[in-house]
Amino acid sequence: MRDIRIATAQFEHLDGDKIANLTRIRDLTRRAAGEGAEVVCFHECAITGYTFLQSLDRDGLASLAEPVPDGPSIASLWEIARESRVVVMAGLVEIDSEGRLFNSYAVVSPDGFLTCHRKLHVFISPYLSPGPGYTVFDHDGVRFGILTCYDNNLPENARATTLLGAEVIIAPHVTGCLPSTMPGRGSVDRALWENRHRDPSRLRLEFQGPKARGWLLRWLPARAWENGVYYVFSNPIGVDGDTIKPGLSMILDPHGEILAECHALGDDLAVALLTSEAFEHASGRRYLNARRPELYEPITRPHPPGHQAITKPGWSLSYESRSS
Repeated sequence: MRDIRIATAQFEHLDGDKIANLTRIRDLTRRAAGEGAEVVCFHECAITGYTFLQSLDRDGLASLAEPVPDGPSIASLWEIARESRVVVMAGLVEIDSEGRLFNSYAVVSPDGFLTCHRKLHVFISPYLSPGPGYTVFDHDGVRFGILTCYDNNLPENARATTLLGAEVIIAPHVTGCLPSTMPGRGSVDRALWENRHRDPSRLRLEFQGPKARGWLLRWLPARAWENGVYYVFSNPIGVDGDTIKPGLSMILDPHGEILAECHALGDDLAVALLTSEAFEHASGRRYLNARRPELYEPITRPHPPGHQAITKPGWSLSYESRSS
């Protein structure tokens, strides 16, 4: 892998307002390019908004969706990428030629569309289809993988993406500050967000504790460390549907150490230089060489007959109460 400077962003998206969200993506991309970044990564469904998708019926979700790569949002991302001469990555709702809907993450370079990852483990809407497989691609001397939000909760996905050659795993999320059975987890009062300029300390305590950063640091560094890869985590900040998100977008090295992190209580960027030297002494690289695949048959064994894989968050979805 060659040296590459990458940016990860956080911003407060507006539900369903693609024009406003693409404007913020353009502004932050310009800023990232000004700081020397060659790639800038935005969060899951950054173009459309995310949590409010659970309130939409199928027609409402389909009206928000676009074809990839031939839709207007990809055209806008291409224009942004050309203008700033960087690779831009951002999420949206995709509709394919058969009418299937996906939570997708698009990658666009100044020369055009590169690839799209369809989220493997979807749950925010019953009308979304899961993606068919892993996304790993080469661009300008670096091999990238993409795993969207819940995809990263299963260690097998990060390991498989690494074994497919990924050196940098892009991890767009919409997460944090949600109800949970875990000690200390929970939502953040919207009043704290609205009052952040007058009383930032109270909100920072919420974001830095077990509701947000404390929870992220339980598992996110482990994904980088156990596989010996760079991890680029992006997350929105502020109002998302009926929740408050903490941002905290960050870049981690193959040791699981944080290279750069967003701390602002608003739109922000974290930029870091990724180098090949970091792989040389990374523990995860040794662990990859120590693998004994002949022992791993239980991992690939199918579920018992009649069992279906179920992706569920640790919080209640509005459409579940409507259907019960």
